[in-house]
Amino acid sequence: MKLSGKEKVELTNMCMIYDNNGNILVQDKIGRSWGGVTFPGGHIEHDESFNDSVIREIKEETGLDIKNLKLCGIKHWKMSKTSRYIVLLYKTNDFSGTLHSSEEGKVFWIKKEDLKNYKLADGFEDMFKVFDDDSLNEFMSVKENGEWIKKIY
Repeated sequence: MKLSGKEKVELTNMCMIYDNNGNILVQDKIGRSWGGVTFPGGHIEHDESFNDSVIREIKEETGLDIKNLKLCGIKHWKMSKTSRYIVLLYKTNDFSGTLHSSEEGKVFWIKKEDLKNYKLADGFEDMFKVFDDDSLNEFMSVKENGEWIKKIY
């Protein structure tokens, strides 16, 4: 069945908050089947702008107020023949407030190069390349012959 470009979409966001000293803010997700270190983010609510959704999610999960966001890429995969999951990837180094963890997981600062020393959420190592390299803007997972293949553009 051809859908002519129409499919259901689940929209989410994720944000890399960084400082000018090589540190990134990570979240160790808990209670999730895909737990591990990743960046904070979440679902985009009905009638909420993408930008406002990132600001809200970061405030809820970290206590920080962020601004001057840069949309740096997307991550997506097909959930079924008729639906897709899309994560809008943002980054910023403009933040204020007092850092605190939430029920989503513990948040803490690490050196970017130390990321390899942590148990990462599934796919996060490849997705981080999109956040970190301005020449990349898309991370896609596709199922081919029963196996997930990761593609970075």
